[in-house]
Amino acid sequence: MHPEPHDELRVASFRDLDTTTLYGILKLRSDVFVVEQDCVYPDMDGRDLEPGTRHIWFERDGSVRAYLRVINENGTERIGRVVTEKDARGNGLAGKLITEALTVIGNRPSVLHAQAHLKDYYARFGFEQTGPEYLEDGIPHVPMSRP
Repeated sequence: MHPEPHDELRVASFRDLDTTTLYGILKLRSDVFVVEQDCVYPDMDGRDLEPGTRHIWFERDGSVRAYLRVINENGTERIGRVVTEKDARGNGLAGKLITEALTVIGNRPSVLHAQAHLKDYYARFGFEQTGPEYLEDGIPHVPMSRP
């Protein structure tokens, strides 16, 4: 009997990402944000490279299954690019990533731009809407923060 494969949590700065993992992260983001959500936008925005950026993801058997990044913006931590591959959805990976991100962030204030339909989901982690709904790449979003 073989042990069940499981998702392994990883955290790294950009320079600590190996090329295979980086490719997996960028492919997952492209597959979901560009192809599945049909949004043509520059996912590779240069922010991944910033020294304070932390990449947090789950992988299984070398495949990136869920991901987010945390960017430091003058003392406020921005959570972004929260994504889970289609086959891994519904397993709580995104919630575990948010929890890990908040551990990494510690007691510093944090912000995110949530897709509007996920506002209540992020509220469970202490985020509150801080402004009006707006369209980003044709998808309704809301700004949120956590003191």
